[in-house]
Amino acid sequence: MSATVPSSVAERAKRIARTSLVGMAANVLLAAFKAAVGLAAGSVSIAMDAVNNLTDALGSVLTLAGVALARRRPDAKHPFGYGRIEYFSAVSVSALVLAAGVGSLVESAKKIVEPTVPEYGTAALVVVAAAVLAKLALGRYVAAQGRACNSDALVASGADASFDAILSASTLVGALLVKFAGVNLDGWIGAVISVVILKAGAGMLAESAGSIMGNRPDAEISKRIRETVAAVPGVLGVHDLVLHDYGPDSAIGSVHVDVDASLDAAAIHRLTRSVQIAAIEGFRVFLTVGIYAADPARRADAEAVEAAVLRHDGVKSVHGVFFDDERSAVSFDALVEFTVRDRDALRAALAADVAALFPGRSVAVNFDADYSG
Repeated sequence: MSATVPSSVAERAKRIARTSLVGMAANVLLAAFKAAVGLAAGSVSIAMDAVNNLTDALGSVLTLAGVALARRRPDAKHPFGYGRIEYFSAVSVSALVLAAGVGSLVESAKKIVEPTVPEYGTAALVVVAAAVLAKLALGRYVAAQGRACNSDALVASGADASFDAILSASTLVGALLVKFAGVNLDGWIGAVISVVILKAGAGMLAESAGSIMGNRPDAEISKRIRETVAAVPGVLGVHDLVLHDYGPDSAIGSVHVDVDASLDAAAIHRLTRSVQIAAIEGFRVFLTVGIYAADPARRADAEAVEAAVLRHDGVKSVHGVFFDDERSAVSFDALVEFTVRDRDALRAALAADVAALFPGRSVAVNFDADYSG
């Protein structure tokens, strides 16, 4: 989930579709021109650059298809909707890029083993130079649109296009070396382009797979959600924010808030509704709200618990400290680093330290993980 929240789902879909169509048309034209130049000159590096543009165009098609399918309404089979289809379309784009990189590398290797000298005319050099400028402009446009409408696929495509401009510039350098210095590095330049394509494809695949598996939410939006919840009247503290991503424009989650222990059920009901409405209106995120009772009269005791617990390595914070006088118990939540391995030993140590502060009370320790940063 990104820190950018589009004004409407329909507007976002239209914007992605328009950007994808522009990218598709531009890449098809660039591929056609480069293929013609590469074949005419006998240059494998320019021909492989054309193939790269063609895969970018196919990527735009997959992005369009993914957005269209992701807009399907939730149903009994998929009650959280189909938003994650966009991530699968990004995986498909990555597979295309990787396939293009492998094919490019094979052809480049053939040219290295059995080199032929390309013949570049002035018109060919002008076409390649124009393609570099066009790709730079296209990359900036697509990436900007992707950031504006929270589309990982468009952001990746924009970055890929900008990088392609650098690759196209390298083919231009190779062509100039052949034409004016008689140095033929065509196959080697093609090989370098192939490796870069493969690296880009692997990076895109890792990013898309991470989204499907469940990346940590964007730190900026997590911070903004916490600030929004904290601003609701009656909320004394915000903890345990968890967000589940069901697509670039869909998320549900949960949060715990500290409230005055004297509040009755009706007041707590109004407060939790206010938190939910603030999250939906501000971020289109539905939050389930849990409650921690904060007793101002026991603040000094709570601080003593916090100080004892925070002395232990691996504990990031303490919250939800509650003294249950009816059961002669004290309970609290500790936010623990993912690096802590022996959690049972840490739990026992925390319980022992707190029990020493309040003899005769049982101690309940709950561990939280830093899910949202």
